[in-house]
Amino acid sequence: MNKERKVATIWHALIPIVILVASLAIAILVYEADPHIPLIIGSIAAGLVGVFGLGFTWDDLEKNAINTISMAMQACLILMVVGSLIGTWLLGGTVPAMIYYGLNILSPGIFLIATCVICSIVAAATGSSWTTAGTIGVALIGVGTGLGIPVPLCAGAIVSGAYFGDKMSPLSDTTNLAPAMAGSTLFEHIKYMFYTTTPSLIIALVLYGIIGAKYAGEEMNLENIAMIQGALSESFNLSPLVLLPPVIVITIVVLKVPAIPGLICGAILGGITAAIFQGANLGDIINAAHYGFEGATGVEAVDELISGGGLDSMLWTVSLILLAMVFGGIMEHTGMLNALASLILKMAVNTGSLVVATMLTSLLINILAADQYLSIVIPGRMYKDVYDERGLEPRLLSRTLEDAGTLTSALVPWNTCGAFMSTALGVSTFAYAPYAFLNLVNPIVAAVEAFLGIGIVDPNKKKKAA
Repeated sequence: MNKERKVATIWHALIPIVILVASLAIAILVYEADPHIPLIIGSIAAGLVGVFGLGFTWDDLEKNAINTISMAMQACLILMVVGSLIGTWLLGGTVPAMIYYGLNILSPGIFLIATCVICSIVAAATGSSWTTAGTIGVALIGVGTGLGIPVPLCAGAIVSGAYFGDKMSPLSDTTNLAPAMAGSTLFEHIKYMFYTTTPSLIIALVLYGIIGAKYAGEEMNLENIAMIQGALSESFNLSPLVLLPPVIVITIVVLKVPAIPGLICGAILGGITAAIFQGANLGDIINAAHYGFEGATGVEAVDELISGGGLDSMLWTVSLILLAMVFGGIMEHTGMLNALASLILKMAVNTGSLVVATMLTSLLINILAADQYLSIVIPGRMYKDVYDERGLEPRLLSRTLEDAGTLTSALVPWNTCGAFMSTALGVSTFAYAPYAFLNLVNPIVAAVEAFLGIGIVDPNKKKKAA
């Protein structure tokens, strides 16, 4: 006999959230452990509340958890393909060549600005922050390290640029998803994002310029750069032709080939490059694609720089995403996420506070449901009627969903985006997050503009005009 289901309250929702937060704090801060087991503990708590507190059956929760996991399967497949791509690009000399030539072109003073701009352009062209970080981003980490720029700083600039380009690209999935949820149109949505995203990018570039000036004032360590370039040139054939794989991959994605086939082509091209230019055999290519590449230049610092990649390197992240999606799926299906969002909505007394409430909901879902798509879909469904009732344009909702949902996703370690960026760039999310200036500043700019009414059509004036 099925128990009667109850409506989730804020008190139901707080039980698994408090347990999850406490478990994460103890595991990460006290024992320096990974977040996987705390996520399992949080999921158990959410499941127990769902079964014994709200009247759901375990079979029902399990089915919906699996359905939620299915939403992340594309992300997991992309992760594994990117791991193989990085492995073959390292073996083939593509990433080493990018580092080698990048050290000739870029200087410490302009590196952070140039990195952010380069990643913005590539992400806008491809519509993918992940493709940008997993290809150009990996090489820029190596260049920055060679120039003496701390890795978290480099990663922050890469993430900022990648997410600006992704957000403003009509090819991006989230850029198409947000207006679909809000009832806006794609190009109205992109046009409206300029109000918040462009000032945020300018602020980010200014901050990167100020930080970069500190490194510009220091003399370049030419001896260190020469050592890196020498080790790379002795160990790899650095013909400009080894740079063809990233050029072809970016072109393929721009031509709207889906991400997974495009990245698979990139991994195959990396293997072909390895065979032609580095003399690798089929076994070497398979091992690099599966287990990653291990540098053997004889210089420890350079070997660390060019070692990594491989499908196996992404499995830690894949398992993290799957566990996070289980927790998020249970929280959403039982209505506990909705209870939290409804509480936030009660604080929305005017347009500014409504925008902030929407952003807080997206951030909360990024943390609890661990997926940027859910952080757009759930608040989009919840707040669409509220925006309509208050006479606010759908494009305001769609922009707000991106200002918070898309951009904060990369700042949460167990979110699909934060986990991917951390794994691809080789630096923890907590380490690069303080330097992902665009992602940090954009929600603040959006909130300030909402309270000031900048770029927002006054619903009262619309009524009078009608």
